[in-house]
Amino acid sequence: MEHQPAAMPFARAGAPHLPPRRRVSDLMFRVIWALLPAIAAHAWFFGWGIVVQVVLACLFGLILEWVMLRLRARPAQPFLSDGSVLTTALLFALCLPPLAPWWVNATGMLFAVVVAKHLYGGLGFNLFNPAMVGLAVVIITFPIELSQWLAPRGLGEGLPGLIETVRAIATGHVSNGPAWDAISAATPLDQLRTGLQSQFLVSEIRADPVFGALVARGWEWVALASLAGGLWLAWQRVISWHAPTALLVTTLIISTPPWLLAPDLHYSPLQQLLSGGLMLAAFFIITDPVSGSATPRGKIIFGAGVALITLAIRRYGGFPDGVAFAVLLMNMLVPLIDRYTRPRVYGHPR
Repeated sequence: MEHQPAAMPFARAGAPHLPPRRRVSDLMFRVIWALLPAIAAHAWFFGWGIVVQVVLACLFGLILEWVMLRLRARPAQPFLSDGSVLTTALLFALCLPPLAPWWVNATGMLFAVVVAKHLYGGLGFNLFNPAMVGLAVVIITFPIELSQWLAPRGLGEGLPGLIETVRAIATGHVSNGPAWDAISAATPLDQLRTGLQSQFLVSEIRADPVFGALVARGWEWVALASLAGGLWLAWQRVISWHAPTALLVTTLIISTPPWLLAPDLHYSPLQQLLSGGLMLAAFFIITDPVSGSATPRGKIIFGAGVALITLAIRRYGGFPDGVAFAVLLMNMLVPLIDRYTRPRVYGHPR
C-alpha cells in the first residue's frame, strides 16, 4: 500500500517569507484618511473655508504635478494616483486661514510641488517637507492674508455660507455680508504674543471669549482631532512613535517649569500643545519618511529639535507660530543627524 504523507498543520509557501512592503499609495491614503477628523473639526468651527481650500490645493497640486511630470518625461498616471501630492495639498490647506485668497493657495502649492519636490528630483528625493516649504513662502509673502482668521463658531457675526466663502476666496474680500474685519480675528497664539509684548498678563489676555475654558474655542478640537488621526496612524504602523513622542515630551518639559513659576507671563503647556500647528506637525509632518530622519535615535532628535525651535520662535521670534520654519531648519540637519545616529551593524564596531 502506498504511503500517504501526513497532513501538514499549516500551509507552506515558497520564499520570500517576509511580508511585502506597503505601497506608497497605501501609506499616503491612510494619511489622508487620518486627516479627515481634523478637516471635519476645522469645517465645523471655522466654516466652509477649509473645504474650499482643500479642493483648491488638490486641484493646483494635481495640475502642477502633471505639468512637471510632462516636462521631466515621466509617466503621469502612477504619480498622480499615489496620493503623495494630495497629502501635501491637505497638509498645506489645513494651515491656511479659511478665507485666504486663491492666489495664496496657488503660490504655496507652486513652491511645494515645483520647487520643494520636483526640482529636487521628485518623490523620495526632496530634502525639505513640501507642505512646509509652501507654507513658509506664503507666510513671508502674504503676511496680512495669513493673519486673517475667522472667529470660531459661536463668536463674532457668524460664519459665512458656502457661496459667500467661495466669493471671498475668489475675490479676496467678503461681499453681501459682514465686513472682513467684523468676522476675522488673529489666532489665539498671535493674541497671546501681542498681548505679552504689550505688557499684559496671560490672565488678562485670556479674558477674551475666543480662549474659552480650556485653550482656545475650536482650536483645541482641531488639535485633538489631529491627535486622534495621528494615534490611528501609529496603531496602523504607518508612523513610528519616536518623533511624535519626542516633540510632545520636549514641549512639555520646556514649557512646564516657566509656566509653574510665572503662569501670568508664560504660555501653559496645554496652550503650547493644542494651539497652532504643533499637533499636526507631531504626527503628520515630522513623520515624513523622506524629509525626516530615518533612524530611531535620529527621529527622537528631530522631533525634539522641532519642538525647541518652535517654542523659541513663538516666544522670541517675529511669527506667532514657528512650526513651518522649525521643520525646515531641522530638515537641513537630517543628513548630519542620520550620519551620527546610524544603528551599529551586527558584527561591526560603531
